[in-house]
Amino acid sequence: MIHSAIVPVAGHGTRLLPATKSQPKEMLAVARKPIVQYVVEELVANGISQVLFVTGRNKSSIENHFDSDPELTSVLKAGNKSDLLAEIDFDELEAHFFYTRQRFQLGLGDAVACGENFAGEQPVVVALGDSILGINAQSKAISRMVQLFEEKRASCVIAVEEVPHDQVRHYGVVDVTENSDGSLRITRLVEKPKPEEAPSNLAIAGRYVFSPLIFDMIRRVRPDKRSEIQLTDAIQMLCEEGKRVLALKLRPDEKRYDIGNFPSYFETFVEFALADPLYGAEFRHTLERMLAKVE
Repeated sequence: MIHSAIVPVAGHGTRLLPATKSQPKEMLAVARKPIVQYVVEELVANGISQVLFVTGRNKSSIENHFDSDPELTSVLKAGNKSDLLAEIDFDELEAHFFYTRQRFQLGLGDAVACGENFAGEQPVVVALGDSILGINAQSKAISRMVQLFEEKRASCVIAVEEVPHDQVRHYGVVDVTENSDGSLRITRLVEKPKPEEAPSNLAIAGRYVFSPLIFDMIRRVRPDKRSEIQLTDAIQMLCEEGKRVLALKLRPDEKRYDIGNFPSYFETFVEFALADPLYGAEFRHTLERMLAKVE
């Protein structure tokens, strides 16, 4: 069983400016929680007990969010607000949080490499901090990925989702062959291909399981034209060297919510708000009234 995860959260979030000028995009609220809290809760629900955040400048609010706040705790206790106290009691998650900085914005591959000492000689999960799997992060994809990784003695397992062909240009896309046992072996990765050049419509969904070999591959990757180290290039090296790189398809109820731009953020917020157990029904009525006025 794998118990450690690296969560890269060092990006600038430029496509979400000005909302992200003074706060990380991973701390933007989706319904009642910041994005990164959903990611952490998903990881813990899948057996992860150690989480390393790879942060950058102006990301201290992530550390503060998962840290204890004695003053706020005292205020909530004095006000007999046990329900709110439970919402911020991250000790109940039984997870240990660690932090390191990516000093320069050198790409996702470099961010993952910052976690090499944390991972040590053990396999590790990588979960992008701006992507949520499933409504309210109710996904067991990581557990299935770990199981596949261990059963097939893979070097890498990547979560993938089917996307419309005209949308592949927004994603990293994989080319796969089906093994005799039904598993999907990745033979090639293409970053943001044109629809007519895409090898499939299977997009990388922001969750990975890696053997320690990935760090050796990252060191060998040459920077791209933006001087960034691309994680997909390191995974491609694994494929080219004959290592077992597998894909696991997300289930229909494990939709990936990629909060990378305002349209996807708005859609995610509304969908999660409608599903909120306390306020969803009331919000639905309000939204229907608002839409009726527009029409």
